[in-house]
Amino acid sequence: MIHEVDDVLRTLIRAEVLEGGQIAVVFDAPTREWAAKVNSPMVNLYLYDIREDMRRRERGLHNEYDERGAIVARRRPPRFFKLSYLITAWTKRPEDEHRLLSSLLACLLRYEALPPERLTGSLAEIGAAVPLSIALPPPEDRSFADVWSALGGELKPSLDLVISVPVTSSPVYEAGPPVGDEGLRARFGDVRDSERRRGEGTGAGAGQPVYGSRPGRPPREAGSPRSPGAVRITETRGVTPEEPDG
Repeated sequence: MIHEVDDVLRTLIRAEVLEGGQIAVVFDAPTREWAAKVNSPMVNLYLYDIREDMRRRERGLHNEYDERGAIVARRRPPRFFKLSYLITAWTKRPEDEHRLLSSLLACLLRYEALPPERLTGSLAEIGAAVPLSIALPPPEDRSFADVWSALGGELKPSLDLVISVPVTSSPVYEAGPPVGDEGLRARFGDVRDSERRRGEGTGAGAGQPVYGSRPGRPPREAGSPRSPGAVRITETRGVTPEEPDG
């Protein structure tokens, strides 16, 4: 993944900045010892930091479908990692270095992401954009002076290029078999009507327990005592209540 980004940057700079000129594009660490050996013009893209882009992290799983549109597997969404490059120009004259840096800045400012037509390998297969930013202020926990101090070299004009690369390497979780064509069915109706159909043994709900019933409990026989707290409501028809005496 990282080497594929290197190839895209090398191709882009050679085609749109150098235009076939005799200037090399390298990825070496610009240490003091390396700088002492430079004897020809070159552009250096030093990868000095790799960290996850937490703003682009997603939760959940992504579905994978077969030719029938059924879910066959699930995988985690891609995670983006920021590749930070320190871009420097190396020539015999500072004016030439500044001119080269200006051309590099103008080229990279034209893009919000790496050109899709230049992506190769896994970057092209993913089909996702590869965002980039150029010459933004560094994070508070890092400064370019610290980078040069760690390299042991002298501070030099540079451009900070940050590329957010999607990484799709993650476990694949196979999905279970699809549910039958009938699917889940629901029936709405009176509970007493469902009990009657169950007792008669007819209908689609015959022999099936009714929601809210207590299976295994025999019905109460006539004349048996009721549970404590039970209330009996008796409706009397055709009987006129007697008038109280007096």
